[in-house]
Amino acid sequence: MTLPRWDMSRVFSSLESDEFRAAFAGVVAGIAELRARYDRAGIRKCDAARDPAAIAAFEEVVGRANALAEALRTVSAYINAFVSTDSRDDVAQARASELQQHLIELRKLDTRFDAWVGSIDVEALIERSAVAREHAFPLRKAALAARHQMTELEEDLAASLGPSGGAAWARLHGNVASQLLVPMGEITLPMSAVRGLAHDKNPVVRRAAYDAELKGWERVAVPLAAAMNGIKGEVRTLNQRRGWHDDLAPMLFANNIDRPTLEAMHDACRESFPDFRRYLHAKARLLGKLRLPWYDMFAPVGGEAVRAWSFADAAAFVVEQFGTYSGTLADLPRRALREQWIDAEPRAGKRDGAFCMGVRGAESRVFLNFEPSFSSVSTLAHELGHAYHNTHLATRPAMQRNTPMALAETASIFCETIVANAALQIGSADEKLAVLEHQLQGSCQVVVDIHSRFLFESRVFEGRARRDLSVAELNGLMLDAQRETYGDGLDPDARHPYMWAMKPHYYSTGRSFYNWPYTFGLLFGLGLYARYREDAERFRAGYDDLLASTGLHEAAALAARFGIDVRAAGFWRASLDVVREQIGEFENLCPEK
Repeated sequence: MTLPRWDMSRVFSSLESDEFRAAFAGVVAGIAELRARYDRAGIRKCDAARDPAAIAAFEEVVGRANALAEALRTVSAYINAFVSTDSRDDVAQARASELQQHLIELRKLDTRFDAWVGSIDVEALIERSAVAREHAFPLRKAALAARHQMTELEEDLAASLGPSGGAAWARLHGNVASQLLVPMGEITLPMSAVRGLAHDKNPVVRRAAYDAELKGWERVAVPLAAAMNGIKGEVRTLNQRRGWHDDLAPMLFANNIDRPTLEAMHDACRESFPDFRRYLHAKARLLGKLRLPWYDMFAPVGGEAVRAWSFADAAAFVVEQFGTYSGTLADLPRRALREQWIDAEPRAGKRDGAFCMGVRGAESRVFLNFEPSFSSVSTLAHELGHAYHNTHLATRPAMQRNTPMALAETASIFCETIVANAALQIGSADEKLAVLEHQLQGSCQVVVDIHSRFLFESRVFEGRARRDLSVAELNGLMLDAQRETYGDGLDPDARHPYMWAMKPHYYSTGRSFYNWPYTFGLLFGLGLYARYREDAERFRAGYDDLLASTGLHEAAALAARFGIDVRAAGFWRASLDVVREQIGEFENLCPEK
């Protein structure tokens, strides 16, 4: 089966082309020009600024900053398209490293901007300037961010050291993980391919892949533990120097979510763990086992009658089901296919997983590792949902579309749910069982497994405050977190101690506690889908505007547009009730073995 690769020549002909070099040079020059404008306008922390001067300074720099961000978005996405699909591409790696050096200067300017906004009367600026009113939310957010800054010289030093510190550790993790080759009997496979065998129909293959995966991570665990310790140590030190209450607080701030919202969501999640264990027990029975081992968590169910999806069939099904919502939504995957936005082929050097990135205007690129199951159909719908979200954000200038992770999943979960619910209505009982399994498998990962990651990362930060953590300690913390969340749903002798090594989310200085926003996104998306089912026309009237506004409001304010109170555990319980119903259906369909 031939799988598509994305066509980046529509953006630039190559990384060494004159047009790419010119665009790259334009970004570098734009950063230098923005610095010069900041210096002329006094954009940095100051004792006070008179309103007329503040208005003139703001309106002078905001247009330039937004234009630079647009150009940078395209250049950065273009480079990432090559790095993510072939980590051995030395030219792409060099351009990525070079761009990172220039981004240090841009981060320094962002810090100066926040410090300046924190020095002026923001409300007076918003009242007197139409441009500032359009940017009211990011301006108020910048004023709050200014309270958590070190001195300008300290922030300058932290930014300068970043590429040689946390960013270097993150790059090490990405390169090691993407290039790790694992022996599997007579052959050697990339780690991404070995992990893909967790979905194999053959239980012997799944077990062999699990054993090989653990041995593979064990071989590289020492450098990855060093990367983990280096990143968490740097983040913790900077959080303390910037006056954050704890290591979680910056992530809550970045996601426009308050602590009561997170606590309400986590309370509802913990209440649901026994229900997810019912699902895991049912799947174990289906596979003829007393307890489900980790290597069977992703085992396909439904027997030989379950459909093997080709990419062409998957794409056609997504287009058809998106059309049940609106013609505009269906046009998005048609455009993605026509303009070759999608890279679906697994191959050596290509990183694992899936993502969608905006490139320019309303144009995106979708990254997949497609395999012929409904899981990949759902992933395709999910990532195209992100692309649909990008089309609506494209109407906003860069400073207005800074969507936090918790809200970035809004359209993707909605689109994934449309496709999954449609798949439940077609095919045999075996097909329905397989689709339910896919939904529950995903929900279990996002609710149960992600909570285990939250517990793990919290404890890593606590431990890292005292000293470096060894490989054995990291493994122990991971197994403890899995025991607390999965409970007796999993075989205690067959969990996954190296999940910390595999997940790239831990290896980023800017994305600590990166995972829980996916839980928010899933449950918020399910809640929105319920509103859609209650009143489709009213929902359609407000949904696209909500997507265009995800960088302009707190999460609670956006949710209130649809009558949702995210600070109340009741909303989260109601979303999880949808999952509980699916668990009940799954149990009823599972034959005893």
